[in-house]
Amino acid sequence: MPSFSERARAEARHVARSLASFGPSRGRRCPLALQAGLAMAVLIVVLALLGYERLALLAATGAFTVIYGGWLRPRERARFAPLVSLALFACAAAGTLAAGGGVVAVLVGVLMLTVASAAVVGWVSLGPPGPVFFVLVFGLSAQVTGVHDGARAVGPWIYLAVVAGSSVFACLLVAAPLLVPRYRAEPARPLRDLFPRRWGAVARTLTERAAIVGIVGVAAAAIVDPHRSYWIVCAGIAVVGMPVGRRDAATRGIHRTVGTIVGAALYLALAFLPLPVWALGIVLGLLQFVIELVVVRHYALALVFITPLALLIIGAATGDAGSMPLAFERVVDTLVGAAVGTVAALTVRLRAD
Repeated sequence: MPSFSERARAEARHVARSLASFGPSRGRRCPLALQAGLAMAVLIVVLALLGYERLALLAATGAFTVIYGGWLRPRERARFAPLVSLALFACAAAGTLAAGGGVVAVLVGVLMLTVASAAVVGWVSLGPPGPVFFVLVFGLSAQVTGVHDGARAVGPWIYLAVVAGSSVFACLLVAAPLLVPRYRAEPARPLRDLFPRRWGAVARTLTERAAIVGIVGVAAAAIVDPHRSYWIVCAGIAVVGMPVGRRDAATRGIHRTVGTIVGAALYLALAFLPLPVWALGIVLGLLQFVIELVVVRHYALALVFITPLALLIIGAATGDAGSMPLAFERVVDTLVGAAVGTVAALTVRLRAD
């Protein structure tokens, strides 16, 4: 039997190889990447050019609708996207409601949504990117609409209206391929066949891991800074929010940490550029396009682009754009969250149904 040091060296070589190489291609990603990039950029650019610069970047929230169900056929995705859109909008509404209840309400909300979304993802076999964006939208919504220094960055109703509009636009983009007759003629499988509901061992594993991430992440944030709870939990749930084994989960945790550190540096480089909001919208669209191209083949590289995208949205919406403390805090939060997620994966073995 190999010694501990031999196993450790073997695992280190495995991680090093994963960081230095790309995974196999999984079909054409350009159509999905183009839709995701347009969903992120178009409304931001339009709102900024119309003079609504303060609201423009909030339209990015609805764009997350596009990245779910990328493996479905066009007619299937057109049916599925409104359901994702409603789920994300519900998370945004819950976040604004929790923000009105104060810090404790937000912390409880992050914990409850983390466990509930992981359970649902496992129950319906949702697939990538898993529950992470539901928690992210909740936390971002609470932060944007919460009271800071006696004032709100944006009113809850205005924010929800922008989220709803951007979600509808994202659904229209998903349905756009149906303008081509051959896509309309394709048979569409029922959603109950595509997402079979089953409360089995995989769903229980995801829920148990998410509970560990939620409890530890929220507790850590309550001690350090409650407003950062959702980022810590998102970093952890991104590691264990998909049905992966212990080794793969640990590798994802390392990828997330490495990608976030490099991505934070990229964020600082972009944030200090004197870009108007409409140009920033184009940058965000390009980042989202690249993310969807590479995320299935190299997780760390995708995080290099995911990190500045998320930080630019948060920073611009809360008035902290170009903030060195913001970038440093998010790197620390990611280190903590990824470590918690890895521990959760090592604690709860993935069981087969």
